[in-house]
Amino acid sequence: MMKQLRVEADHPYNVHIGHQVFSLFTKDYHGLLSSADRIVVVADAQVAKLHLEYLLGYLREFDVRVLTIPAGEQAKSVETFMDCHTFLLSEGCSRKSLLLAFGGGATGDVAGFVASTFMRGIPYIQLPTTILAHDSAVGGKTAINHKLGKNMIGTFYQPEAVLYDIQLLRTLPADEVRSGMAEVVKHAFISNESWLLELLEIDELGTMADGEIMAHLEKGIAVKAAIVEEDEFESGVRKYLNFGHTLAHALEGHFGYGRITHGEAVALGMAYALHLSNHARLNEFLVWCRKNSYPLEKLQEVSFEEILPFMKKDKKSSEGALSFVLLEKTGTPFLETIEEKRAEAAYLELCSMLGGV
Repeated sequence: MMKQLRVEADHPYNVHIGHQVFSLFTKDYHGLLSSADRIVVVADAQVAKLHLEYLLGYLREFDVRVLTIPAGEQAKSVETFMDCHTFLLSEGCSRKSLLLAFGGGATGDVAGFVASTFMRGIPYIQLPTTILAHDSAVGGKTAINHKLGKNMIGTFYQPEAVLYDIQLLRTLPADEVRSGMAEVVKHAFISNESWLLELLEIDELGTMADGEIMAHLEKGIAVKAAIVEEDEFESGVRKYLNFGHTLAHALEGHFGYGRITHGEAVALGMAYALHLSNHARLNEFLVWCRKNSYPLEKLQEVSFEEILPFMKKDKKSSEGALSFVLLEKTGTPFLETIEEKRAEAAYLELCSMLGGV
């Protein structure tokens, strides 16, 4: 069982989703791998413990070097970025080398940034291992974090392919399933009401079967791919993919990267954006968040004044104005600048609502 989607970016590539997709290393991508003078796997340390031997089993005919980096958001640092470059140089890598990013969204982000900058750019393949990475592995955004803001240092750099083996999702802890499914729901909010309602009926995310997860991931990737094709470098509609992210990135910055998962922060950010939008599905969404243990209470731990500086640094904002992706209705996103007083009032109202959900 394998699905394929095409991303028609400036540098087109395929996304493969399903079981045993790594078999494509010796089929569709054999030429790419065999022509590389070095193949380097950059692997999340936790993912390496669980799945590295499984991956390497599909790469036996190639000479592969492995670098493990910290798990999760901690990897997206200048130190890890430089450690990767040091490893590539010490292993004798060149412009003919190939990098494989094996892990969740953070690993893909930093490994992609390394690929885009090593000797001014070498090819890489995304091998995502989380639900969350169905979003980050597609579209060519690469980045590391700065202490003053998330994803502030990075490039647009498309991979050669995305190979998404959903078998690897079975070992995800509950908080990572929550994190990834928030981005799936985001894609539904900005695209499709009937799909959204289907998702909001899921009372226990952990009980989804492989086929169900695969269907939702395929839809999410299709939404992402269509938007990337229209606006690869985020000058227009690609900003709609940041629905929920203005507040989410602010919360991640406030709590510290990795203290709240990205998707959990996005869920809180979507609740805020839905309230600002006066969206009819806000209460349904809050009930779904409660059923699936999203930490809505964390909003009540943070004052508006504490997160305001982070929101002002959001990449969509300019000259200190607060910019949000809002929804006229499901499937109709738009960008709006919100005055601070209105943003604060809405934040306080939402915090008050959460006490009674």
